[in-house]
Amino acid sequence: MGEIWLRCDMRSADFGIPTPRLAQLHLEQVAWADKIGIQTIQLPEHHGVPDGYNPSPFVLGAAIAARTEKVRINLFALILPLHDPVRVAEDSVVLDNISNGRLDLTIGLGYVPFEFAMLGVSLKERAKRVEAGIEVLRRSFAGEQFEYEGRPVMVRPLPATRNGPRIFVGGGVPASAQRAARLGDGFAPSHPDPAELVAIYKEACRELGKEPGPVYDLSGHQFLFVTEDPDAAWHKIAPFAFHETNTYGKWAAQTDAFTPFHTLTDIEALKASGLYKVVTPEECIALANSLFERGLAMTINPTLCGMDEDFSWSSLDLFVRKVLPHLSLD
Repeated sequence: MGEIWLRCDMRSADFGIPTPRLAQLHLEQVAWADKIGIQTIQLPEHHGVPDGYNPSPFVLGAAIAARTEKVRINLFALILPLHDPVRVAEDSVVLDNISNGRLDLTIGLGYVPFEFAMLGVSLKERAKRVEAGIEVLRRSFAGEQFEYEGRPVMVRPLPATRNGPRIFVGGGVPASAQRAARLGDGFAPSHPDPAELVAIYKEACRELGKEPGPVYDLSGHQFLFVTEDPDAAWHKIAPFAFHETNTYGKWAAQTDAFTPFHTLTDIEALKASGLYKVVTPEECIALANSLFERGLAMTINPTLCGMDEDFSWSSLDLFVRKVLPHLSLD
């Protein structure tokens, strides 16, 4: 049994499709995902990115909720230190009601310096802001009236989900795993080999007398394309994949944060990275089974950096016809 996630990030390179069309394509494809039984829509967040990377996942999440009925909507990752947590709580409860309880929040610390500078937040304060922010979310979701930084707080309406949306805590260091145990409903490790962090998380949960929650390990591939001719498809996909990995790679070079992406210029290196899977239907079935056996989700990003929409749909159509009937999903 396994999970499939579909990622929507609003990114379009300067040679990609226009953002207004990309936004509509996201909504068309999440409706498709909902219909065929994909479990989760992943909505990441970044700010001030020239390619239009979505800075407002709550807005896109509300539009997705209106176009779907079953699929869960996971703000993964919501960079909580960049926001007033009271406003995040308000946006969360509204979206949870619009989606009829299908919202999950995966909290990230953030790592890109210019985002923190743009929004007037110190990188040095991000851990403290995350811990305080999660407390605000918990108390708000419970319907409490309380004070935060000397401000009276009462968040209404109450969430559709009892005690509010699930909160998963992300991170790539032992402190993140311990924070997830203390404050989260689950853990989202960001590390190429997360086994040690997962072990720390589970042990910390046991020490706290609580059962470990779900672990969202998305450390595998970040893009999947199904085609009968992988060699031909690679040449269409490569410019968009280079745009994505090189952007992330440049950000990572400014910090010590983990990211699986690196700056690359050679298509063979791109293939060897393992982040981009361009496979036949038969190879996709084998890949899915391997991922599911290891408890990993299979991630689809069908609009990679504004990729041609007909080309994008061709992969999804092949996936439905020749792959999905052979998979066992949760």
